[in-house]
Amino acid sequence: MNTYDWLAQYDFEDPTGTDIIEVSFKKGARKEFFRNHPTHPAQVRDIVVVDTGSGYDIGTVSLAGELVRLQMKKKRVKEPSVTQPVIRVANERDIEKLNEYRALEQESMVKARVIAGSLGLQMKVCDVEYRGDGRKATFYYTAEGRVDFRELVRVYAKEFQVKIEMRQIGARQESARIGGLGSCGRELCCSTWLSDFKSVNTHAARYQNLSINQAKLSGQCGRLKCCLNYELDTYMEAMQEFPQDVDYLKFKGGSASIIKMDIFKRLLYYSVEIDKGRGSVVALSLDRVKYIKEQNRQGLFPEQLQDPLEAAKEEELDFADVTGDIELPDHRRRKKKKSGKKGQSQKPGGQQAKREEGSEQAKPEQRRDRRGGGGRGDGAQRPKGQQPQRPKPDATSDASAQESKPDQPRKSNRNRRNKGRRPGGTQQQPPGPPPANS
Repeated sequence: MNTYDWLAQYDFEDPTGTDIIEVSFKKGARKEFFRNHPTHPAQVRDIVVVDTGSGYDIGTVSLAGELVRLQMKKKRVKEPSVTQPVIRVANERDIEKLNEYRALEQESMVKARVIAGSLGLQMKVCDVEYRGDGRKATFYYTAEGRVDFRELVRVYAKEFQVKIEMRQIGARQESARIGGLGSCGRELCCSTWLSDFKSVNTHAARYQNLSINQAKLSGQCGRLKCCLNYELDTYMEAMQEFPQDVDYLKFKGGSASIIKMDIFKRLLYYSVEIDKGRGSVVALSLDRVKYIKEQNRQGLFPEQLQDPLEAAKEEELDFADVTGDIELPDHRRRKKKKSGKKGQSQKPGGQQAKREEGSEQAKPEQRRDRRGGGGRGDGAQRPKGQQPQRPKPDATSDASAQESKPDQPRKSNRNRRNKGRRPGGTQQQPPGPPPANS
C-alpha cells in the first residue's frame, strides 16, 4: 500500500503545504492523519511515534505536503478534525519493541481462533495487530452475519492481558491483509496499491468475451477479481461502433446467428445454418456485417456471407500450417471389407481373391460327383424358386445304388432335404420340363 509522492522528487519547498502528514501502520494495512511536529518535522519514509489518544503507536510517514490535502479530500476527512500530534522520530529501542509485538501476532491469532471455536461462534479471526506500546490488540474477523462477542472479549482480555478491540472486515479486506500472489504471477493488487474496492459483476466478463468460469474469474478472496474492471471502459468505448441488431443475418443459402465478437480485431463470428448439409462458423468483418444487415432491411439477400475477396484469401491459406509450410490434405485409406466366410478376403475394387490352383479346385468337382451331378452344389446359378432339372437314371444305376446303399457315407442335411421333396422316396419322376415356379 505504498504511495508515490510525485512532489518529493523536487528540491524546492512547498509554500502552500500543510502540517498534516499521513502515517501508515503495518505495511500500509491501516493509514491515519496526524499533525507534524512543529520544530522537528518528519519527512516521508521516516518512522515516527504518534499519539493515538489512549497510548502511542509507531508507523511510517507515507505522504506529506500538498498531496495530503488531496488524500484527505478523497477520504472525506476535514483538517479541523485532525488533532493527534506526532511525538518524535522513533529510535532503535522503539523499533525493537515494535518487532517484539509483531512476533506475537501469529501465535495470538491461533489462540484466538481456538477460543472462538470453543465458544461456538460462527466467525473467523483472520488477523491480529498489536499497538506500538503493547497495551492494545485489534482482532480482525470475518462473519456472515452479526456476532455476539461479548463473552469472547472477556475471554480474550483474560488470556492476552491487553485491551481488546474487535473489528469486522469483508473478504476483500481479509485478502489485502493476508497478501499473496494472483493468477497473473504478481502480488495482489489489494495488498500493494489498491485502497478502495469497487463492485464487480459478471457483466464485466461478458463485455470482454470471457467465459463465465467461476474458478478462473474468482480471486483469493472468493469474489470476482478486481482487475475485471481495469479494461472494461476500453471495451465499452470500442463496442460503440458495433450495431446492436446483428444477431441474425440472412442470405440465399440460409441464415446465420452470431456466436461471439472480437472487438479489437473488428470481427464477428457467425454460425451458418444451411438447408442441406452441415453448418459451419464464418468470421465476418464489421463492414461486411453492416452491408448484409442493410441489404436484409431492404428485402435483399446476398449470394454468400463472406466477401469474395476475403473468401479467396482464406482459400489460399486453407492448408497453411502455423510454421508457414504448405501441407497436403490428409486422405484416409478405405479399410478392406471382410467377407462372411473365413479365409476369404475382398479387394478394394470389389472383386474376390482368386483361389489357389491345385486341391482347392478339385473340391467342387468332388461334391458334384458325390451328389450325383445335381443339387445346389454344382455351382450353377438358377432363377429364384426354380427347381433344378434332374437327369433320368438307368436301371443298372438304380440297382447298383440300392446294393451299395449301406456302404455309402452318411448323407448331408442338404441331400436329406432334397430327398424329402421327391414323393415316395425312391420313386423317380419322368423326364420332362422343370416344374413351374410355386
